[in-house]
Amino acid sequence: MPTYDYKCRSCDIVFERFQPITEDPILVCPECNGQVRRLIAGGAGVIFKGSGFYVTDNKKSNINSSPAKTENSKEKNTDTKKETTTAVKEKTEKKKENNKVESN
Repeated sequence: MPTYDYKCRSCDIVFERFQPITEDPILVCPECNGQVRRLIAGGAGVIFKGSGFYVTDNKKSNINSSPAKTENSKEKNTDTKKETTTAVKEKTEKKKENNKVESN
């Protein structure tokens, strides 16, 4: 049930009432029996209870499994894979060369 704010037009008192949505608004001031009007309130913020609402909750450790990838990130991943593959090939060739030199 929401809490409604009211303001008296005669004595300017502001008060709150906890009412169901289906209930009619209050029309009479409890202090001076003057006419009141319901104020428009900002209301309370949304309160999230439990787990699963934060970025760190249920986060997977595998970065590649995220479904939302941009084209730039795909290109970066491809470039990184190429660099890694090239580096591995270079190391393999150096080892072969070192083995040839040692065997001679």
